Order: sequence, then C-alpha cells, then structure tokens
Amino acid sequence: MAGTFSVSDAVELAVVERSGFIESRHAGSAVVLSPEGEVLRSLGDVASPIFPRSCLKPFQAVAIMTSGVSLRGEDAAIATASHSGTAAHVALVRSLLARHSLPESALGCPPAAPSDQAAREQLIRSGGARERVYMNCSGKHSAMLLACVANEWPLEGYLDPEHPLQKRVLDVIERFTGERPAATAVDGCGAPVHAISLNGLARGIQKITTAAPGSPFALYREAAALTEAVREHAWAVGGPGQPDTIAVERLGVFAKVGAEGVMVMSAPDGTTVALKVLDGSSRASTIIALRLLAQAGAIDDHAIDAVQTELDLWVMGGERRVGSIRATI
Repeated sequence: MAGTFSVSDAVELAVVERSGFIESRHAGSAVVLSPEGEVLRSLGDVASPIFPRSCLKPFQAVAIMTSGVSLRGEDAAIATASHSGTAAHVALVRSLLARHSLPESALGCPPAAPSDQAAREQLIRSGGARERVYMNCSGKHSAMLLACVANEWPLEGYLDPEHPLQKRVLDVIERFTGERPAATAVDGCGAPVHAISLNGLARGIQKITTAAPGSPFALYREAAALTEAVREHAWAVGGPGQPDTIAVERLGVFAKVGAEGVMVMSAPDGTTVALKVLDGSSRASTIIALRLLAQAGAIDDHAIDAVQTELDLWVMGGERRVGSIRATI
C-alpha cells in the first residue's frame, strides 16, 4: 500500500525526558531552506510524499483570495486557521458567511465542540450543542463558500476534487510547490488533501511567506497579504495557548501546524522549515521547527527558551516539573 516514508528512513527529532530517563522518542524527517531557497539541512527522507494536512491551508487561502474573494486582516487569518473555537473565532466565521447570507448548514466541515477549554465549558454550561462553526477548519470552509459565490460555482459538492474550486486549489499548490501530488485523499474536515514531499512543502510555504506585496502578479500579492495577516493576527490562526499563536506572537515567525505531526515555519528572513513527526504526534513539532530555525541562525535560541513554558512542554510528576519534551536535532 502506498504511504509515507518508513521508520528506517526517519531520524530522531525529539525525546520525552522524565526524571533524567528518556521515556519516548519521536522520529521523523525535516528540511530547512535558506532565504535563497537552497537546502541548508535535510534530516531523514524529505523527498517521499506526505499528507501536509492543515499545512495546506495557506495554499487554499491564497487560491480563494485569487478567486474574487477579498480577505484581509483577521478575515484572511481565519481562512488559514486551525482555530480553537473561541467566541472571537466563531464571530469571524459567521461574519464571512454573512457576506452573502450563507447558512451555517452550508459548511461542509463536521460539527464539533470548541477545542478551547474555556469555550467548551461555556458551551456545556449553556446547554449548547456541537456545531460546524466550532470545527477548527470552519474559517477555511466559509472562505471556500465565498469563492463559490463569487465565481457562480455550485455550493453543492464544493469539497469534491473535481469541483472548480478544488481544481483552483490544486493549481495553486502545484504552482507554489513545483510538484504534482502523488496522491489525493479526504482530510479530516472533508476537503481534499494532496500528498507532496517535505521539499515541495517547504518550497511552497517559503514562496508564500517571502512574496512581495508589490508583485505584478496577483498570486504573490495575495500571498504577501496572507502572510501579513497571520503575523498581525496570530490569535486568529490558533487561539489562547495554541503553539502557532505563541510562536507567531512571541518570535515573529509564520507558523502552521498540521495534523499527524506536520509543521511548517518560516522566519522573518525567509528561512523555512517543513517537518513530519512519523508517529503522528504534534506535541514536539513546534519546538523542533523552532530549534531548526535557531540552528540556521534565523531566530535567537535564547528567545525560544523564553517561550518554553508557554508551549507547555513540561513533563509533570504530580505537581512538579520532572522533565520536558525537547528537540534532539
């Protein structure tokens, strides 16, 4: 059966240390690109295809933004978000739908409860139910519906790979990554997800995050607008205590986590990382990406130490910190 790279093609990226004992090890692959796009470092297999999961959202957002939908600021940020379902996130999603009086039932993502603890507890106290707007991909889906309206594409079946919207998304992915997907599947939110290599993923994200706002090409102008929106409205792309939000706010990077241990991160100077933790765990992906950027000289290593507590990488023994999750690259 086709699949991602194997255990034998991976390298150790992080460990979980408890009371001086290595309790668990995370293996995977990663690539680091210089600001000029050259491969600075390659760990494990970075040429085999992976499913980027939500790391495709920046490409999907740019595809929407170049399809007649004006998204700026918080609206652009929520379109590329894996949000935690706070009231502020839901308000942004609903405001997108309200542009064309679209019902929440038009969203193709599944109903969910907020992942933010405070928002989830509030929902339970109020007797509320799981809704599509709480699902972490609802911002992307709302923006997709707007693109359908703008182009008079049918709302029905907008998640089908053969739908004009999804063909547009695929075209943008191929343009930025320089690759044709090796496989297409259904993501957790119901949208198509395309398998590309870590090399291609890093290359594509770097092109988005280094795009010039004054480019003569709309594709790159919109990519620049999206990058600015993420960096200025980090709260919208994740939420309170979420790794993406913390990394963007504290360190000025462009960060996007994907399910199953995938992460992309780009420093202000354009140095870019793409990685996959092979066991699918995302608990170490942010710190791995940050350490790789620091080792490339793109961000300050001491600044990463300062956000360690916020990233919640401590291993607890009762009420005491007895170890941590740390990168070993």
